[in-house]
Amino acid sequence: MSPLDTRVPAVLLRIDVNPFHHGTLGAVRSLGRAGVEVHVVADSADSPVHRSRYVRRMHAPPPPGSSADEILAVLRRVACQLAAPAVLVPMDDASAIAVGRVRADLAPSYLLPEMPDTLAARVADKAELAAVCASADVPHPPTLIPDSPERAAADARRLGLPVVAKWSRPWLLPTGSGLRSTLLVRSAQRARELYLRSEEAGSRLLLQAYLPPGPDRDWFFHGYADRSGTVRAGGPGRKQLAWPRGAGLTAVGCWTPNPGVRALAERLTGELGYRGVFDLDFRRCGTTDRYHLLDFNPRPGAQFRLFADSAGLDVVRALHLDLTGRPFPDGAPRAGRTFVVENYAPLAALRPARAGRELAWYARDDRGPGRAMWALWCRHVSGRLRERLGTPPAARTSHLIPGAASASPADKEKASS
Repeated sequence: MSPLDTRVPAVLLRIDVNPFHHGTLGAVRSLGRAGVEVHVVADSADSPVHRSRYVRRMHAPPPPGSSADEILAVLRRVACQLAAPAVLVPMDDASAIAVGRVRADLAPSYLLPEMPDTLAARVADKAELAAVCASADVPHPPTLIPDSPERAAADARRLGLPVVAKWSRPWLLPTGSGLRSTLLVRSAQRARELYLRSEEAGSRLLLQAYLPPGPDRDWFFHGYADRSGTVRAGGPGRKQLAWPRGAGLTAVGCWTPNPGVRALAERLTGELGYRGVFDLDFRRCGTTDRYHLLDFNPRPGAQFRLFADSAGLDVVRALHLDLTGRPFPDGAPRAGRTFVVENYAPLAALRPARAGRELAWYARDDRGPGRAMWALWCRHVSGRLRERLGTPPAARTSHLIPGAASASPADKEKASS
């Protein structure tokens, strides 16, 4: 018998157009395997997710850049097709922020954690995060927000080159602009040039002290803060391999006990009164050994399935259980378990895993998405190769990751983001 209330469907919402978003597939499988009816509101033109046996139905999403009211209209249309109120799971920052703004209008069609409407936007905004960390006494890299091109150059020198440049609201970056969400800046002149593009970027530029990467320095924490504020499910993990190497998203991660990281996560969410699923990124400073918070994502992280405990509880299941009034099953952490994204780390997917391993795409009980991913990935890689060799644009396949020029994994320098 499923521990989840299978009478209550789930709706996954993702506005970001990214066919290789394995986190969405993880949520589909987690809830679907527990017997929950899963609906996905996301782009499905190329996505392997729609090949999953656990998807009840794919729904057309609002286009990138949609207003909160436009997103509300789409969700209302989906709700009309459901037999009961659904648990709503935003899968990207833009979705989480929009849902927070229209929270009252989504009731009673959707079940959501109770927290301030603007809190998701506050923690996702990288310019606000420094103040959030200061109020909770959580370490954060020194950050400056210039108010002119000249100040941007001066701030870069003041922090000490190289510095990290970020746009405070990266989900607003226009597709095809060439602007990157995060960039390592090596000259004051480059900082000045970036500031001049602030209007185009749609949000403020901030400059941040650079914390160099190194062994055992990149960590993350996934969790679910229940209605009482208690952090459930999830845990701390160590990034063993990033794509691209030394920066970017987690290609290989390991569930690794770390009381210090857990304490920071619980302190921060407690101080904020945060409720719901969250994903935090930390970097350990090689000089002070302090863990600095780099990102607060108010939604499931792409590798959240790493933290499925011995009872099968993960952050998405915890959300469904809590919102439907079901008890949490007793499970033990599975320290040492690994998570591998096969298209970014194929060799790691073949190595033995003594403590257990989950693959992002392949699953014995759900083979369709894995096959579709490899076909799509081969097209993407061959397109990039043709692009480098100077093949005419008509033959390129970079369109498979819309917005790749402005926010590809390579651009999101977790070395300092």
